[in-house]
Amino acid sequence: MDGRIFNNDLRVMSSVVATYKGHSQEVCGLKWSGERLASGGKDGLVHIWDRSSSTQWLHRLRAHTSAVKALGWCPFQIHLLASGGGKGDGKIKFWNIQTGACLNSVDTGSQVSSLLWSNKERELLSSQGSQLTLWKYPSMVKMAELYGHTSSVLSMSQSADGCTVVSAGGDERLMFWNVFGEPGTAKKPVPNVAREPFSHVARSIR
Repeated sequence: MDGRIFNNDLRVMSSVVATYKGHSQEVCGLKWSGERLASGGKDGLVHIWDRSSSTQWLHRLRAHTSAVKALGWCPFQIHLLASGGGKGDGKIKFWNIQTGACLNSVDTGSQVSSLLWSNKERELLSSQGSQLTLWKYPSMVKMAELYGHTSSVLSMSQSADGCTVVSAGGDERLMFWNVFGEPGTAKKPVPNVAREPFSHVARSIR
């Protein structure tokens, strides 16, 4: 609750190897990319840290007006970070973390809880409210809207092959989606059909 981030190495007895202090309120999101760490806080700030230095952030990014939980490093542009704002903000913002510049901002209309990039195509999956949205990057044209949860989506996670995404909702369900292509097959074009779930939803667990 004090806004500090502890970097732990569980292989050593004194596991805390670094402490990062930049947020004035609770830290809501963390995402590593190599030696760089992005953190989002309830204070609406995004910080970029270098693992080797805990004394000062590389960038302090100010643009969101509420808590930042959703963070996603782009797999095809190493200096690109996406962040999502919470309730009252609802925006996905794209940052050049070399300069700290905000490159684009898209209003989703609801609290953004997770962001996942495709490792096959230039696509971004976001969860906001009770739905998931697949976007084409950089145009941010909606490719599909996925429905299934009956309450807010809390988190998403991606399979090792990059094809399947699991979403966890406040409705106590886990839903599995083949968003980024069928496992073991070539990527197929995604139809631009609004307000319909993917036909490849595997199953729902409650």
